[in-house]
Amino acid sequence: MGVSLSRAAQWTTVSPGSVRLEPTPMNESLLKEILHFVERLSSQHPQEAEHVFEEPLQWTTTLVASDFQTGYDISDSDAQSHEKDSEGCPLLQLSPPVVYVRSFSQIAKLLHLAENTKLKEVQACLEENRDPVEKILGPSFAGVLSREDAGVDVLSPVDKVKEESDGKDSETTIKLLPLLQNLDDQLLKKCLRETSDLDPTAAKKEVELLRRLCTEQRVLKSVRYTSDYEFSNGCRAPPWRQVLGEICYLVIEPCDTEALYITYSTAGVFLNGRVKEEGEEDGYERRSDVYKDLLTLLKSRSPQFAENMKEQDPAAQELPSTQQIQHVEPVDVKEQGQPQRSYQQQEKNVHEKRRQHTPRKTGGRRKYEPCSRWRDLRLIAPCGKAEEKKSSKSSAEKKSSEIQKKKSAAGAKSKTKSEFSASSLPVLRLSSQIKIKTPAGAMQDAYSESSSESEEEEEQLERRPESNTDLPSEYWQIQKLVKYLKEGDQTATVLTLCAMMDLNLMQETCQMAIRDVGGLEVLLNLLDTSEVRCKIGSLKILRKISHNMQIRQAIVDLGGLQSIVKILDSPVKDLKALAAETIAYVAQFHRARRTVRQCGGIQKLVKLLDCVPDLANLTADQEKEVEVARCGALALWSCSKSTKNKTAIRKAEGIPLLGHLLKSPHENMLIPVVGTLQECASEESYRMAIQSLGMIKDLVKNLNSDNEELQMHCASAIFKCAEDKQTRDLVRRYKGLQPLVSLLSKADNKQLLAAATGAIWKCSISVENVAKFQEYKALETLVRLLTDQPEEVLVNVVGAVGEFSQIPANKAIIRKSGGIKSLVNLLTGTNQALLVNVTKAVGACATDMDNMVIIDQLDGVRLVWSLLKNPSADVQSSAAWALCPCIENAKDAGEMVRSLVGGLELIVNLLKSTNSEVLASICSAIAKIAKDRENLAVLTDHGVVPLLAKLTDTTDDKLRHHLAEAVGRCCMWGSNKVSFGDAGAVTPLVRYLSSKDTAVHQSTVMALYQLSKDPNNCISMHRSGVVKPLIGIMGSEDETLQEAAAGCVRNIRLLAQANREDRLFCRQ
Repeated sequence: MGVSLSRAAQWTTVSPGSVRLEPTPMNESLLKEILHFVERLSSQHPQEAEHVFEEPLQWTTTLVASDFQTGYDISDSDAQSHEKDSEGCPLLQLSPPVVYVRSFSQIAKLLHLAENTKLKEVQACLEENRDPVEKILGPSFAGVLSREDAGVDVLSPVDKVKEESDGKDSETTIKLLPLLQNLDDQLLKKCLRETSDLDPTAAKKEVELLRRLCTEQRVLKSVRYTSDYEFSNGCRAPPWRQVLGEICYLVIEPCDTEALYITYSTAGVFLNGRVKEEGEEDGYERRSDVYKDLLTLLKSRSPQFAENMKEQDPAAQELPSTQQIQHVEPVDVKEQGQPQRSYQQQEKNVHEKRRQHTPRKTGGRRKYEPCSRWRDLRLIAPCGKAEEKKSSKSSAEKKSSEIQKKKSAAGAKSKTKSEFSASSLPVLRLSSQIKIKTPAGAMQDAYSESSSESEEEEEQLERRPESNTDLPSEYWQIQKLVKYLKEGDQTATVLTLCAMMDLNLMQETCQMAIRDVGGLEVLLNLLDTSEVRCKIGSLKILRKISHNMQIRQAIVDLGGLQSIVKILDSPVKDLKALAAETIAYVAQFHRARRTVRQCGGIQKLVKLLDCVPDLANLTADQEKEVEVARCGALALWSCSKSTKNKTAIRKAEGIPLLGHLLKSPHENMLIPVVGTLQECASEESYRMAIQSLGMIKDLVKNLNSDNEELQMHCASAIFKCAEDKQTRDLVRRYKGLQPLVSLLSKADNKQLLAAATGAIWKCSISVENVAKFQEYKALETLVRLLTDQPEEVLVNVVGAVGEFSQIPANKAIIRKSGGIKSLVNLLTGTNQALLVNVTKAVGACATDMDNMVIIDQLDGVRLVWSLLKNPSADVQSSAAWALCPCIENAKDAGEMVRSLVGGLELIVNLLKSTNSEVLASICSAIAKIAKDRENLAVLTDHGVVPLLAKLTDTTDDKLRHHLAEAVGRCCMWGSNKVSFGDAGAVTPLVRYLSSKDTAVHQSTVMALYQLSKDPNNCISMHRSGVVKPLIGIMGSEDETLQEAAAGCVRNIRLLAQANREDRLFCRQ
């Protein structure tokens, strides 16, 4: 928020003295990161969030006074917060259109109120407060964030500030400083990711060559970097300069001139304003033209160097200049030493050319022109040629002819061997290579995704890391090998495949080289031959290079996945294992998984699972079967991320086979098997099968493994299966609760922690399990995990704490462990699943009077009430349920509710919801609020009676129960009884007595008793046949229910008697 905003963000000047953030994707990404930091700070670091700024941040806001309700004083168009600093100044003050804010907690609340305009508020704040850190921390602390040497000095930045401030700065401020530093680092890293991946290889090679010239030919005095520190990407420029494409800074001393201070960037090399090691700001400014490489710059600046270089071997002058860097536009230089275009123009072209490369014309006698293909295909996926095709028809025809030419060359294998005859070697896949991807919406077979699908890679236009150097030697070696593959006979093909295997195929350069020179098509065609050795060699190579996302997509585009699936029917076990493992790596995106299913791959993979994995001594043949089964399970694991594939696995009888493999003693077998099961456990049919086939015992057994990945998948499977009570009981019976608790100690592995806490949460739904968990002190450990954890862990931890708090004794443990404060702090978050669990836990804890005192002191009731404005119905209902025990157990509940400005109106308005759970919870809350007569009067003024009467036609027993309770309470004010009768609420309430739910009977009888105090309501009840069911209820063992039923019948009887006496009197 310091360096990143002032130097890395993209600003534009709209008028003298006025700047704005440009509407770019990078700026939007930075704004979202800052927004996420502010929202998260209140929940994870509440003390730091309450820190009062040195000066208020002020900006023009779109909010108005009416948006501020609970916790704010409203006066005409102004608003100010109840919270004040030590001098009595409000922490938030609105004087439209300007807002003044003095703490992060108030900013978070303001952003919550802003809802859909959050980003605009953040942008306005940053634009009108160019140095927000100085206002937040003060100038001495803010200076730390702008120092480049803060990380390398002997004293830490905090120690320095302590000395500079003479101990005047607060401890909270010192704690807040590293948080802002971390945010600043994250923003800078995000800027780097959003721009480009710099490759300093070319710069290093040029510097190395120049250093050799210093020592060997003595044409230069010295060549050195200004900084010895090298960042993780190999660059030496500060991150905020890397955003601008700068790689490193050099000091070169020629023999005939003074030292040259040079910047090496993606746009070229140029002289700077003498960047020193401490790197002052003005030192980065460009002071010369931009040159294509260091040689060109030195020749133009040093006549002696230029003269000496003329005498050198021309080969020694061939440097990897910026022209050979992919993302830089090539510059035509008419004569050596001529300066290039201006730095600003170059830098602009760098960004423009990332997506707009135009292929150069090929020439000469070479069959392949790797430079042009290397540059072009790095930024354009092999199947994503739609843009090029649209640009010009002639261009498309030219590419088609080039592809056809490559296919013809690839198909020109020797026909001397029968295995490689025209009939056995199929035609290369021309049509699949030039096809254009079909949009997802146009696919005939719509793809169903599971919950984990959204987290995986999506198909996109290729953007490979740029390289600043010449093509590596491996590229040319692979080009030759592919040529031998295309033109050699059977023996040459096998030898070539072996030679290719000797290369480092896990290196991206080699992977993309195979694709670029047409090797991928040849490898896929070898799969359709009858020569086993060639198939094995091809699959071994494909298995390695398919770790690359672009290679995976290319394999599917070329139709290679169908050929790999066919090999699963081969009698050769090695082939089947390699094919299955290759499918596992390729099927990492939905189109590949769909292709596997559509060509029958799921059934074939399931057949591979049939083996004997649990034998102590296996023969060599059985070991191969086990390896085939392992690879099959690995492939099914990848495919199971699709809902339709899960169904296909079940229909192919894959569940019993997976259960059989679950008994294997080998971890490399268990990991893909358990991974597949936990992925499929999101389906109810799988959960029932896992339970019925006895797999819970094996899952619990493997929780004790030393392999954390296996433990994670087992815990995740239990997490998903423990929704069922019988499964929870089985986990307890097989002694699986203690291993789950022991996994909580591995807090560094967040994925394992999320799986373990999820399993504990679901298992704790059973009270018997909670009692067992407490023997292992699980609750105390869970409370400690309520802070400084990622949201996926917090959701599960809070859910478990909520279940534990259903037992009265555990509520005191939560309080004594400091859990109440942690739970209340989490109420300010934005994760809806987390808010649902937090409100449930707070509501459960509020049933304890001592806990309720703490919740009230921490302003927890107000925070819960504010969640009623959350757009999620689940959060609304959970918050309303939590309010019920809070209101019931608060010391002065009536006054507490009235202090929440606009709270009662908000409650009444939620009766217009269409969600039955929200309505039931709101009715329950109204029943509790209406116990206070003043609050009941306010509810009546807000129109609660007609809204409740409108809901009485419901058939939902849960809603009926709480609705009748609310009606009964509201009848106790003024003429509400008459209003309910006029609104037609009596007759529907009578029908509630036909329900089988005794809770509905109890609340309904109480409501009817109150309504029967109005004569017209008694008539309506009698006509609706209420007397007979009431007489039956009068026999209830509940005395309160007896009295209410009897009182209602009595009121009806008194009215009837008065009516009869009136008629007799009239006759006389």
